[in-house]
Amino acid sequence: MPPRLSALDASFLYLESPTTPMHVGAVSIFRRPRAGFDYDRLVELVDQRIPLVPRYRQKVRYVPGNLARPVWIDDPDFDVAYHVRRSALPKPGSDEQLTELVARLMSRPLDHTRPLWEMYLVEGLARGRTAVVTKTHQAMVDGISAIDIGQVILDVSAQPRAVPDELWMPRPEPSAAQLLLEAFTEAVARPAEVVDNARVAAGDAMATVNKVAGAFGQLFTMARTASRPAPGTPLNVDISTQRRFAIARTELESYRKIRTAHGCSVNDVVLSVVSGALRNWLLSRGEPVGPSSRLRAMVPLSVRGEADVPSSATSGTLGNRVSSFIVDLPVGEPSPVVRLHHVTHAMREHTSGGQSVGADTLVRIGGFAPPTLHALGARAASGISKRIFNVVVTNVPGPQFPLYAAGARMLEMFPVVPLAKGQALAIGLTSYDGGVFYGFNGDRDAMSDVDVLAGMVDEALDELLATVG
Repeated sequence: MPPRLSALDASFLYLESPTTPMHVGAVSIFRRPRAGFDYDRLVELVDQRIPLVPRYRQKVRYVPGNLARPVWIDDPDFDVAYHVRRSALPKPGSDEQLTELVARLMSRPLDHTRPLWEMYLVEGLARGRTAVVTKTHQAMVDGISAIDIGQVILDVSAQPRAVPDELWMPRPEPSAAQLLLEAFTEAVARPAEVVDNARVAAGDAMATVNKVAGAFGQLFTMARTASRPAPGTPLNVDISTQRRFAIARTELESYRKIRTAHGCSVNDVVLSVVSGALRNWLLSRGEPVGPSSRLRAMVPLSVRGEADVPSSATSGTLGNRVSSFIVDLPVGEPSPVVRLHHVTHAMREHTSGGQSVGADTLVRIGGFAPPTLHALGARAASGISKRIFNVVVTNVPGPQFPLYAAGARMLEMFPVVPLAKGQALAIGLTSYDGGVFYGFNGDRDAMSDVDVLAGMVDEALDELLATVG
């Protein structure tokens, strides 16, 4: 029989709604080489590399009557050209035009009758650049160490590595009778699971909560701040089906200078910059901001050390040891140095007090496996953001050397972290080849000024740089 989805993977497929599609995205910008980087070359590259991620040729097949969880089956009609698509921007090919396109692409759910991923080649960017936008459902990959289609197309040199050819023949699709027979066999062995699965398939959110009760208990035990309700903010509202997306670019060296001057970590500096940007954004909206004002962030962080950096772009994920923290961001504090000290103290308190939530626990909380580490933030956020925290901030350290796709050098990489119910904003950032790149995914109605928030990142970083002698 084909492999069955895990209980939580299945539950989040059932509970996906038009306002909360469960896919994670990425926007990678490339410099087009002299030899060219066009649609046909990208399709050829994906076709060559897809044997490295066989799940990307499989689709979900539901069991009649939802008597058991769905299974993964080979798609007999798999067509790589359906999943790899093409778009172009009109002149001048600005960042604003690109982010508007990304927002519209990310607003659309994936087709559940096909393998749950899409890739777009976006041509027409200014200054001879090309973008690749990926969308991958978070149920696609079962394991934090797994990699995503957007990663396997990358190489560490402009010369693509050789991948052995593979003749792929889809396995026969099981019949409805076979699926029912296997479901009946499992039901005899585990009768309670049939009732539980039916409840989840019917949209019973409590069934999902019950599945992760143990993980939630560990989360509440480990994170002291979760014992207090998250403050009410304009970030926690009913969201629509449409999105806005904005980006910000900064230099990694700036964070390192601040880290050295103040004796903290780069992650502390990142959270302080986010705090400063959110503070200025709230003030620009005329929101009440007092000295004690806080915004609570769920912060999944990779704890990979320099010795763990992979020697190639395909040796695993960008980090496979992750801790998650619930941190109160001091948006009411006007001093950038005091904000940094608050964040540093909070993070050290978590670490020294054993407050971190390990990757295995975070996996159980969210319930669907991430194609990238940025998906961890969305997994932790699903269904609980209104009660515990206001915003997700995912920070994934990437390689500090250039990567290439079909000879095209990747210049920048911006994550697109999905929104959870009642969550109007998700912030993802990735450090890569000397840069730190922010992606702000916001609800189209609640975050009409998400580009204003993105523009305040440089201002908040400059405030901290001014304190460095």
